[in-house]
Amino acid sequence: MPFKHLARHRWRIAAALIVLVALATLFCNLLITESSGSRIFTDAAALPFNEVGLVLGSGPRGHAGYLNPHFTARTEAAAYLFRIGKVKRLLLSGDNSRNGYNEPAEMKAALIEMGVPETALTLDYAGLRTLDSVARAKEVFGLDKLTIITDDFHTSRAVFLAGHFGVDAVAFCSEPVPLQWSAQARAREIAARVRAVADVFILNKQPKYLGPRVRLGT
Repeated sequence: MPFKHLARHRWRIAAALIVLVALATLFCNLLITESSGSRIFTDAAALPFNEVGLVLGSGPRGHAGYLNPHFTARTEAAAYLFRIGKVKRLLLSGDNSRNGYNEPAEMKAALIEMGVPETALTLDYAGLRTLDSVARAKEVFGLDKLTIITDDFHTSRAVFLAGHFGVDAVAFCSEPVPLQWSAQARAREIAARVRAVADVFILNKQPKYLGPRVRLGT
């Protein structure tokens, strides 16, 4: 095959792959958005009551050492829902997989500073991913219903995954982080939704750690 024809053939294959990836990405994002839309709330007054709120983890500081606005927004939203009586307990689920990094403990400290009593807080140290957090809420902490508290762009995927693991979940959006500070996270979420669909329908992905049942409040 002459070089010109070979190059054209390869270009067509590459273009077809790009279109396929774009269509798959669009499909996964629409699937997750449409399947969870009615369960996502921005108005606390309209949010139904649940005994437990699941706060999804985020590090308190970014790579450059600055205060992470996603961490602040999520913890403030959790404290607010507790104060107005929309949840009675908070399950703090995050990453504690390496020395010196402990999302649940950092969330606990922030929430106590905001006036949430320690007795209302339970920590899940193995919430390595959103999938792990919602699956462990069901399998380890025995929760069939809960309110997920996280960023606006993250709620759809979290509710989608919760439903897959048999959790009747609604979600409350924390105060949106301005685009100049959240653009990278919002872009990553597009790919994360594709991974979530693959985890559910192709890979049957399970949490990395499970373990014995834990009763809330212990």
